[in-house]
Amino acid sequence: MIIGVGIDVAEIDRFDEALRRTPGMADRLFTADELMLPSGERRGIASLAARFAAKEAVAKALGAPGGLSWTDAEVQTEPSGRPVLTVRGTVAACAARLGVRSWHLSLSHDAGVASAVVIAEG
Repeated sequence: MIIGVGIDVAEIDRFDEALRRTPGMADRLFTADELMLPSGERRGIASLAARFAAKEAVAKALGAPGGLSWTDAEVQTEPSGRPVLTVRGTVAACAARLGVRSWHLSLSHDAGVASAVVIAEG
């Protein structure tokens, strides 16, 4: 059973400007693992914008409750390159209250826009 669906888009250049303008913003939005590629290089801005869109989409799939911590929804990457969502803390608690047992995630970025779709399944 589908509990909720969330979708979000982020203009990549605008997101980049926000990160540059606001010191520490990236550390408040992302876990250390999200900021880095498996190779140890810093993740590119388009990829970060897609991950930000995923966090927004998670909140929407949960009904946009207040009090969620950005870093409690983490986008990880499987060795195959497939993105997967890991939740903990505030996000996991909200998901448990709603009966969410699994997550589906799709990320994309093209033509200056990053997007994410999240499905919360019970």
